[in-house]
Amino acid sequence: MKTKEFRDMSEEEILKQIDDLKTELFNLRFQLATGQLDNPMRIREVRKGIAKGKTILRERELNINRA
Repeated sequence: MKTKEFRDMSEEEILKQIDDLKTELFNLRFQLATGQLDNPMRIREVRKGIAKGKTILRERELNINRA
C-alpha cells in the first residue's frame, strides 16, 4: 500500500488496515513455517505496510503535516 493511500484514510481506517496486515503477516509466517509460501517477498511488503501505517498515525499524533 502506498503512503498516500494511508494519508487519505481516517485514523480508524488506518488502525483497521494495520490489524488486517498483522493478520496477513501471521498467516504468511505460518505458511513459511509449513513450506507452503509461494511469494516470500510478500512478507516484506506486509511488514513495510504495517510500518507505514504506524508512521502516519504517529505523525498525526505529533501534528506533523507533511506533503
